Order: sequence, then structure tokens, then C-alpha cells
Amino acid sequence: MPIDLTPQLREQIENTIRFLSVDAVQKANSGHPGAPMALAGPVFELWNSQMRFDPGDPDWPLRDRFVLSNGHASMLLYSLLHLWGYEVSHEDIVNFRQLGSKTPGHPEYGETPGGEITTGPLGQGISHAVGMALAERNLRARYGSATTDHHTFVVCGDGDLMEGLSHEAASLAGHQGLGRLTAIYDDNNVTIDGLTNLSLSDDAAARFRAYGWHVVELGEVSEDCDAIEAGIRSAMAVEDRPSILILKSTIAYPAPNAM
Repeated sequence: MPIDLTPQLREQIENTIRFLSVDAVQKANSGHPGAPMALAGPVFELWNSQMRFDPGDPDWPLRDRFVLSNGHASMLLYSLLHLWGYEVSHEDIVNFRQLGSKTPGHPEYGETPGGEITTGPLGQGISHAVGMALAERNLRARYGSATTDHHTFVVCGDGDLMEGLSHEAASLAGHQGLGRLTAIYDDNNVTIDGLTNLSLSDDAAARFRAYGWHVVELGEVSEDCDAIEAGIRSAMAVEDRPSILILKSTIAYPAPNAM
């Protein structure tokens, strides 16, 4: 069930996601807080308004799948899991990136309740998401919606779309018409090495349209929950093609100068 939100409560939740992430990265002295801070709003909106899942049963077959392809932002996932009541405790957050913890530096399948897939090398997560969406359609066709009836959502960044593997997977998804796959692309123009224009000048929207995807160019709306929700709903309404929502966030919002 979605949380009934006032603007003040939404802001409080989003800031809690941000600063759980910041504090965990600071304590570990390792990791990346910028993306969790920037994407707290859009990803919270996805989880709260659209996704189906059960924290008490992380393996519920009809749950929607969530893949964080830019896995260096793993604290975003762990903060969400913790706040929604999965078996990810405050102590687990404190032990981020420590040996034997439930909160490794990148999401690892089987280590964290609610973590769907290992997303280590960039491009791997979005490619896994394509495979998961393909599997969902195959199983639903064979066994019906009583056993398989979910969507796959994947969050990715510039680094993911630089990798050749993501191009191949996106082409396959378009060719197969995987309408239950939605990607949220954080087109923030930044990589760990600097601005993306050092190495990238692709037109991602044109590329994904050429692959056969439904493309929604949201622009600078990462703090506009209504625009994010409308974009997600429009993507989920398209049943014959995968969808990608392209938004432009400000890394480390609301404290970009601290990065």
C-alpha cells in the first residue's frame, strides 16, 4: 500500500534516505553518496506509488523486480529496504561495506533480503533486467498470470549506457517488445572521472528510439514527484515496447557543492 504523504512527510522520508546513505558512506570511508542523494526522490516515488512487493516475503513470486544497475549507489537500495521493513537493520546500515555484512559495496544476490540481482560492473544490471523481463513474459505465457504477473524496473546511469553490453541488451529488449520493462536513466552528465563530455556525446533518446523503445524525456524533474509518477504511469501503459524515462538530476542534491 502506498504511504499517504503530506509534502512535509515526503521531504522527511527523502532526506532520511539521503542521509542514511551519506552517513553510511562516511563511516565506511568508501562509496558514493552523490547518486543516492540525487535519486532519493524519484526512486522513492517509484517504490511508493507503483511497485508491488512484500517486505515480509522478499521472494513473493508476484512482486515487481527492482534492479539498481548503477550499483555503486547501493546505499540507495539499502536505505529503501531498511525504511520499508525488510530484514536490513540499522546495524546493517552502520556496517555498510564491512566484511560479512548484509550491505556490501555493490548489491550482491543472496546477501541482502530484497536484493534481486548482483550489479557489479556497469552495464550488468540493465542487462540482467532485460533477462528478467524476458523470463517474466516467458513464464506468464506458459503458466498464466496467477503465477507470473509483474514488472521489472531498472535504474541506470551514464556509466551503464557507455558499456557495450547495455547496447546489446537494449537492442534485444526492443526487438522482443518487452513492455513490462521500464528503465529510469539518470542523465546527470557526470561520471567518476568527470563530466561525461570527456568521453560521451551519444543521443541516448535517439538511440533507444532506434532500438524500438518507448522514450519519455522528462528533463530536470528529479524533485517533481507528480512528473515522475506521470512518467512511470505512461511507461507502464505501453505494453508492446520497453520504456525508458530520461531524467536529469543534480548529483548530491541538495548539497551538490559538498561533493
